[in-house]
Amino acid sequence: MRVKIKPLLIGIVLTQLLFTQSVFSQNGEMRKHISLDEGWRFHFGHAANAEKDFNFGIANIFSKSGAGLHTPIDTRFVDTTWRQLNIPHDWAVELPFVNVANNDVTSHGYKPVGGLFPETSIGWYRQRFTIEPADSGNRFQLQFDGIFRDAKIWLNGFYLGNNTSGYVGVSYDVTDYVRFKGENVLVVRVDATQYEGWFYEGAGIYRHVWLNQYNNVHIADGGLFAYSEVKGTAATVNIETTVENQGLASLGVTVSSYVTSRDGKLLSQSKEQPVSLAVNGRSTVKQRLQVNNARLWSLEDPYLYRVVSVVKQNGKIIDQVQHRYGIRTIAFDGEKGFFLNGKPVKLQGTNNHQDHAGIGSALPDYMHYYRISLLKDLGANAYRTSHNAPNTELLDACDSLGMLVVDEQRLLNSSPEYMSQFERLILRDRNHPSVFIWSIGNEEGWIQTNSTGKRIAQTLLAKQKELDPSRTSTYAADLPNVFNGVNEVIPVRGFNYRHFAVADYHKDHPSQPLMGTEMGSTVTTRGIYEKDSIRGYLPDQDITAPWWASRAEQWWPLAAENSYWAGGFVWTGFDYRGEPTPFEWPNINSHFGIMDMCGFPKNIYYYYQSWWTDKDVLHISPHWNFNKQWGKIKPVDVWVNSNADNVELFLNGKSLGKQDMPRNGHLQWKVEYEPGTLEAVAYKKGRKLTTKIETTGPPAEVVVTPYKTTMLADGTDVSVVNITVVDKEGREVPNADNLIRFKLEGPGRIIGVGNGDPSSHEADKCMDGLWQRSLFNGKCQVIIQGLKKTGMIKFEATATGLYPGSTDILTVTPASIAQASIDPVYILRGEAAKTRETTKMLGADISFLPELEDRGIKFSDNGVEKDAIQILKDHGFNYIRLRIFNDPAQDSGYSPKRGFCDLEHTKQMAKRVKAAGLKLLLDFHYSDYWADPGKQYKPAAWKGLSFPELKKALYDYTKKVMQELKDQGTVPDMVQIGNEINHGIVWPDGNVSNFDGLAQLVSAGTAAVKAVDPTVIMMLHVALGGQNHESVFFIDNMVARGVHFDVIEESYYPKWHGTLDDLRDNLNDLARRYDKDVIVVEYSQLKEEVNKIAFDLPNGKGKGTCIWEPLSTWEAIFDRQGKSNELLLKYDTISKQFIK
Repeated sequence: MRVKIKPLLIGIVLTQLLFTQSVFSQNGEMRKHISLDEGWRFHFGHAANAEKDFNFGIANIFSKSGAGLHTPIDTRFVDTTWRQLNIPHDWAVELPFVNVANNDVTSHGYKPVGGLFPETSIGWYRQRFTIEPADSGNRFQLQFDGIFRDAKIWLNGFYLGNNTSGYVGVSYDVTDYVRFKGENVLVVRVDATQYEGWFYEGAGIYRHVWLNQYNNVHIADGGLFAYSEVKGTAATVNIETTVENQGLASLGVTVSSYVTSRDGKLLSQSKEQPVSLAVNGRSTVKQRLQVNNARLWSLEDPYLYRVVSVVKQNGKIIDQVQHRYGIRTIAFDGEKGFFLNGKPVKLQGTNNHQDHAGIGSALPDYMHYYRISLLKDLGANAYRTSHNAPNTELLDACDSLGMLVVDEQRLLNSSPEYMSQFERLILRDRNHPSVFIWSIGNEEGWIQTNSTGKRIAQTLLAKQKELDPSRTSTYAADLPNVFNGVNEVIPVRGFNYRHFAVADYHKDHPSQPLMGTEMGSTVTTRGIYEKDSIRGYLPDQDITAPWWASRAEQWWPLAAENSYWAGGFVWTGFDYRGEPTPFEWPNINSHFGIMDMCGFPKNIYYYYQSWWTDKDVLHISPHWNFNKQWGKIKPVDVWVNSNADNVELFLNGKSLGKQDMPRNGHLQWKVEYEPGTLEAVAYKKGRKLTTKIETTGPPAEVVVTPYKTTMLADGTDVSVVNITVVDKEGREVPNADNLIRFKLEGPGRIIGVGNGDPSSHEADKCMDGLWQRSLFNGKCQVIIQGLKKTGMIKFEATATGLYPGSTDILTVTPASIAQASIDPVYILRGEAAKTRETTKMLGADISFLPELEDRGIKFSDNGVEKDAIQILKDHGFNYIRLRIFNDPAQDSGYSPKRGFCDLEHTKQMAKRVKAAGLKLLLDFHYSDYWADPGKQYKPAAWKGLSFPELKKALYDYTKKVMQELKDQGTVPDMVQIGNEINHGIVWPDGNVSNFDGLAQLVSAGTAAVKAVDPTVIMMLHVALGGQNHESVFFIDNMVARGVHFDVIEESYYPKWHGTLDDLRDNLNDLARRYDKDVIVVEYSQLKEEVNKIAFDLPNGKGKGTCIWEPLSTWEAIFDRQGKSNELLLKYDTISKQFIK
């Protein structure tokens, strides 16, 4: 049985696939949307020397159509010596830093681009592509999503046009110029000598390029527009379809539209409406469709329907356009603020530029998703695209994740050029449900308070209402209580700073809604606690802001406590290159971010998270690695950010006092420094919260944390890898500055490195084999991109004198997930298919116990010798996990000749577990040896089997094990088919690169379990505790292939799986997204913290934990002689808190 995967089920990690379908929305039978990103040639020109600019300016290229002799415009020009690259491409980020005392150079991050640098400010790009002769008769369009900045474009020597916007894309109909025999040559000359902004803008073709192919009669660019009216549970979707005829004869067509659910189910459909089109004629058809029981797009549930418009001629589809679409309502009220779906929502927003560490402005599609996810985790619910049109991929991420967007026009200008930019922006973005308001400009000091600015605003607003009557507009004014000019006519008043004037303005204009379009602007440097004017660092606390701005605690309490504030947008969510306020060289990027350029949180992050979320936030700063003499010089100013009711601070066990937490504030203590442990104990609505920071030892080991270990082998997908170092106790060293070197083998490449240091002049781009980056206050980041080849990427990070860190990343083809094949033999039915309820688990995997006992170890608790299982039960454990290998006694097996963890040993252990009154979780490894994401080796007995034979063998083996356990009265309560299976099971047949095979093997095992006892609870186990995107990717693909499971299991080891915040955010999302119970089924460190997160998930979905081998490994709860230690006592408290 073969089914097509629906877009949602592809998984959010596969953003390239989702984005291609939703953004460009042209997937009809007659349309093709072909990427031209690969295989470009690039060379610098010269802005001041025509000969070095390949004769541009001295060759007469405009004398005749198709002219271009002696220039790169000539199709015969030889470019074989030019650099070969793929786009998106930002050449500015590749250049060194230069200390030039020019305001524009400073504001753009000290990169040698602009009028002062003619030799690195012109870039020539050339691309070749072919078109099949069979496609002649269609129309062809070149689509550029974004070029910085002044771009002149030619195809086959014919000049297409000049796009002067660095942010709004442009398209050209090239039907008359394309060649069906031989190559087509596309040439782009990019002139970055003139800046647009006062911040880093990059240089080059930094967004995608496409070749679009469609019928002469087609839906126009931006010609599908949908907006909704909602009454009760029903919605009316208004769909306007603009059709144009670029053929050479008049003709008649029909236009219809329909709405589907996100999984493709038809919900509503219009009749076919006839339309007559003259040559070059255009017509707009308006249709209204009803959707009953509408699922509204919201911040918590960003549900996306599909709207489709279809054009037919003589009953045959000749064009079709699809958009993802969210049904929702938006409204502003002068007294009550902003409403989404009729409910008040306080805008908790951030401003951001398109710029990330290591890669500049040329962000791979996934990076938008990654960055929006970081903002969501912070608690942000809105994003302002300051100060320009965003990538459409960014909007897709916001649509998918539930993030509101202020979509901003570059300039307040109504000239033909800027009216064209504004129109292109609206037509492109108006179907995105995340876009809730347009912004017509920002801080236009020359005109914003006079009649000129007012008239321009009125013109822009009229155009906005014409193209999009479903939304309104704002303008970001850096003005106090001033009404003259733009503010007289703008529907929603935007305040850039001037928070002190908001109340007075509202009093004078109570019916005009308002919001803080730019607020805050605290300047901080992550991990720095004293101002350093030499290196350009600022304290990492909410204490410093420019004169024109405010600190977080100055503006947010006003916005939070007054309903007429719709909310506000912090400047900024992330640090960005340029604007190194308040310093200059050596500072090369800003300090404004709540997070640094890598996305690493600063301390102010926890202030906003405290008051923007209901998460349990308790954060101490600064770190506790000061010099021992620090406290003798001056007391340490200790800050605690939390949303608890009160906090008590302890230093090495001694109370430093208890304080009540002020709403929308923070707490401070003056502390005489001494090395050790600084701990905070808080109470929130009666619940106890704790956190601590410790003085660490020196770095001992490099830790590598990948945020995806499975990538698409499409040449564009990326994984973000964060690097830290820990001491010998496993504690992260917060002030480490080691130089880390990177090595990569396999089908991938490193495309950028960073560390968040605003004064670092290390290279973001390195030569292959020479990649490196210093830690800045304990952290740095690597971005890895996959190639168009499947396989295993092996990545290693090393530092002198430290143990290395490493990770493996698998790449899979897009085709392997595009469709699903389900084996009907193993589909569950009847009782076996029912969902089973899960009870709370405080478990332990003690599969080593027989081996330990075989070595003579006897276990005791408080001096009393007991069975280890009984000791665990005495301290609150209620579940035991046992792993089982197929034939571990093999010479290549886990336990040669001895056979530990085989069926017989498992049966003996199961009897002991059940006799003790504990429940049993059985973990099938389907291997003779260990199975985990790095190795899933096929049992020797199964080698050489065909895939149908392999499925049968796995089914038979699983059923045999279950039946023998049942026959002795020890049937497992829960079973997991495979161990940490996010990279597959029973390689190679069940490798994750073959999702169909993997899912069918899991389903075969599940069917075997259910054949013995249909009431057994089934678990799906992945080793991705802090990796949300990959967890969703994997589970979506399992769901799409019909894999049955009752509980989601995650492993969590800080060394591989991220921070505790990553774990919390991932588990919360999985529980909500799949409405399934969640268990952390493997962990060792951070016992109290992990259990609190695992049990405290919303709606009772957190069902607990299972510690891995606590008898003898890692942070064991017994010593080597079998005597219990203090770690075991922690479970008395944990079990009392969460189980009893």
